[in-house]
Amino acid sequence: MPGETSEIALSKQDLRAVTAFAAACAEVVLDIFEADQPDDSRPREAIDAAWDFARGGERGKALRDTAWAALKAAKCVDTAAAREAAWAAMSAAGAAYLHPLAKATQVKHILGAAAHAARAAELAAGDDRAVGAAYVEQATHRATPAVVDVLARFPAAPGGGGRVGELIRTLDADLRAHLTDLTELTDLA
Repeated sequence: MPGETSEIALSKQDLRAVTAFAAACAEVVLDIFEADQPDDSRPREAIDAAWDFARGGERGKALRDTAWAALKAAKCVDTAAAREAAWAAMSAAGAAYLHPLAKATQVKHILGAAAHAARAAELAAGDDRAVGAAYVEQATHRATPAVVDVLARFPAAPGGGGRVGELIRTLDADLRAHLTDLTELTDLA
């Protein structure tokens, strides 16, 4: 039927792997937020909740609440870099809610924390795009085979989204190329 979106099989282990990746990416720039708002623990709590889920905790109200709280914290900052860092934390907690829909927009649940973190790092370095590119490369190495496997089940990242969207598409392409490289090596063996 036109307009229908097929579902993708996602296990709780898949969601935990994606959430661990997102939390690891977001926590690298948490200091940018905390330098701007040292008394606001909401982004740290969102990342902690993401780690709790990734390590076997429940995906429930507390995880959602910390994601929303980090989003609200982003509105209270003095710098764009701190806002992006808070969004990275919100995205880390939100990664646990990746929808099993074969839609390109779902890629942001997988890669959004990394892209917002890369943008935060860029902005903190005076909008230095080389810093963001380096962060994307680090995130590529941080992604486990389980994360790449989940990503490969979805269509490629969609257009739009400004600089964060560009970073998502770059990371998406890099991870998919990495998967292709691994597949070719396996085929040769």
